[in-house]
Amino acid sequence: MTEKCGICGCELNRSGNYATPTPEGRSHATAHHYVAERFFGRSANRKGKQRTPVFDTCPWGVEGEKAVFCYECHEELIHNPVFLPDDVEGFAELVVHRGLAESTKTESRNKLAGRIELLHKVVSRGIAELQEDYSNRQG
Repeated sequence: MTEKCGICGCELNRSGNYATPTPEGRSHATAHHYVAERFFGRSANRKGKQRTPVFDTCPWGVEGEKAVFCYECHEELIHNPVFLPDDVEGFAELVVHRGLAESTKTESRNKLAGRIELLHKVVSRGIAELQEDYSNRQG
C-alpha cells in the first residue's frame, strides 16, 4: 500500500532525500504529533530533560498520537502558519475577552494552555465554516 500525506494526499517516500528541493525531498515522509510533546513536558530534541508541562492531560484526548505528512505540508505549512497583523490583533482581543491575557508571567502556565486551546478552537471553527461554505455550493 502506498503511503500518502495526511493533508495534500501526495505519495510519500522515504528515500533519504529529506528536505532537498526536489520532488523526492518535498514528498519525503515525516511524522507529526497532533499535540506537541513539549506541551506535556517532553522533547525529542532534549531527551531526558523534563520541562514544565502546559497540560497535565491532553484536552483533546490525542496525546502521543501522530500523523504522517510530506515535508512540505509538515515543515512548511503546519510549522509556519501565516498570521497577518489583523489576525494577531483579533486573536489578542479574544485572549483579553476570555481572561487569558497576562501583564506579567507567573509560575502557572494555565493561561498559556487556555490560549493554545483558544487558537485550536479558532482554527477548528474556521475549517468548519469553510467546509460548510463548500457544501452549500455543492448542494
